[in-house]
Amino acid sequence: MSGGAFPPLLTAVSLLALLAYAIAAVVAERAPGGLRWYLLAGWVLHAAAIGIDTSGIGTEVQGARFGFAPALSVTLWLVITVYVAESRFLPISGVRRTLAVLGAIAVVLALLFPGELRPQAGSRWAPIHWVLGIASYGLFGAAVLHAAMLNRADRQMRLNLLPARQTTAAGPGVALPPMGLPLMRLERLTFRFVSAGFVVLSMAIFLGWLFAHPWRWDHKVVFSILGWLVYAGLLTGRRRFGWRGRQATRWVYTGAVLLLLAYVGSRFVMEVLLNRPLGV
Repeated sequence: MSGGAFPPLLTAVSLLALLAYAIAAVVAERAPGGLRWYLLAGWVLHAAAIGIDTSGIGTEVQGARFGFAPALSVTLWLVITVYVAESRFLPISGVRRTLAVLGAIAVVLALLFPGELRPQAGSRWAPIHWVLGIASYGLFGAAVLHAAMLNRADRQMRLNLLPARQTTAAGPGVALPPMGLPLMRLERLTFRFVSAGFVVLSMAIFLGWLFAHPWRWDHKVVFSILGWLVYAGLLTGRRRFGWRGRQATRWVYTGAVLLLLAYVGSRFVMEVLLNRPLGV
């Protein structure tokens, strides 16, 4: 493992998070309440593991680990955080099992590929740049989650698996997807996450350009800017031409893939396939 072995406390908390996610992933559908609580337990333990690793508790050298797996772990934790917050007000229980599986995968990858320990940053602005970058990953991840729910709902409605019109708490005649969330509201949420992620990503790229010495056109930068351009195009198309539905979600997925390649993908190649950790 790069950066040294995990301390016992971090290992124990990570394994508990993995256990909670695993139980949530296999719990019977007839016990949705239990699934929710196990997912929440995994989410809390996952957060504790990230906090312990970032603060350096149990190690002699303090500093965060950087690599494809830690970045993916934090990103998925942020996506689950969005779900936990939204599920208190909106009926979107249909994605709990998927999030539990993804959370378990993230914890396992973080244990297997802990990344590179960096006790000090090259610039005082570097931590802000890193935080903004990871935050944008989380926001775009939430946008992808909502886009996937939107696509599924639209597909099922087209196949007449749902009544075309239902009278619900959302109002008479409002079309609802399987998780009970009005389609228009789901679409608005998707674009709100895209807009927020675009703003945060813009700030991260700007800080990286402003304080990087020297500026390098490496894979991370190129794919990040390509992803930024895709989301800029999506927001422009939404505003000027009213893009929506599958046309819009394809852009959401394309931008997410580019951003995934920007850091997670390039670091995976260098760390795992080539065994050559590089700078953040």
